[in-house]
Amino acid sequence: MPDSLDGVRDHYRATGLTERLKTALAALGPEDQRLTPQQLGALDQFHTRGLAATAELAQLAQITGDMSVLDVGSGVGGPARFLSATYGCRVTGVDLSEPFVDAARYLTQRTGQSSQVSFQAASALDLPFDAGRFDVVLLQHVAMNISERPRLYREIRRVVKAGGKFATFDVVLNSGEPHYPVPWARTPATSFLLTAAATREAIQSAGFAELAWQDDTEAAKAWLVTLRASGPPAAPNLSVVMGPDFAQLATNLGRNIMEGRLGILTAVFKAAQI
Repeated sequence: MPDSLDGVRDHYRATGLTERLKTALAALGPEDQRLTPQQLGALDQFHTRGLAATAELAQLAQITGDMSVLDVGSGVGGPARFLSATYGCRVTGVDLSEPFVDAARYLTQRTGQSSQVSFQAASALDLPFDAGRFDVVLLQHVAMNISERPRLYREIRRVVKAGGKFATFDVVLNSGEPHYPVPWARTPATSFLLTAAATREAIQSAGFAELAWQDDTEAAKAWLVTLRASGPPAAPNLSVVMGPDFAQLATNLGRNIMEGRLGILTAVFKAAQI
């Protein structure tokens, strides 16, 4: 495993995360009360534009109930739970952070979805699945943590069926060095951003054909403006997951997007025959 992944794992090593979530969720009701994916949306959608971005990506990928979906870099499981609740599909999530996986399983138990949604700790560069296992693979705000980008996309191509889809929603480099810390990296040591053009080339070289390509930077800017105008976020929110400095991380992400240093890319590709 590359050394860079150790730094990424450390960045997301949230000590006592499940216990913190239990405490935070007490505000929504007792432990035995079933929660909905929408109720958890403020703390389990760890990417720009939150739940709306996940919903749009799923529509672009044309996910249906009979599909088997893999969420690579699944965090605490928000997108996986939303997809299963919305479409009825089976979703598997993998994440490098064991505390995130434990938290994802706990939250999925709280929403009553454990029979349809599962999680395991694994590297995106070495997915523990047979070739051609999934109809759709999702990747949301994950690639910028991975230095071996060609290997990442080849591994995703390996586990998706021929004719299946790869849907990505990620941060790309526009111009200049980003302001750190940001949500995925407190220093440049664990940040491996590519431009949109380089991202497209790496994905296509791995055996994918482009179906949809959107620059969603302006939509992200509009979302940031709305967030700022709405005041402090409702609790519980992502600070439960990422810790007390999350506000600074999120502020820097917004600054980078507003200044044109970073962009937001949404794209869907079809897996070519191997």
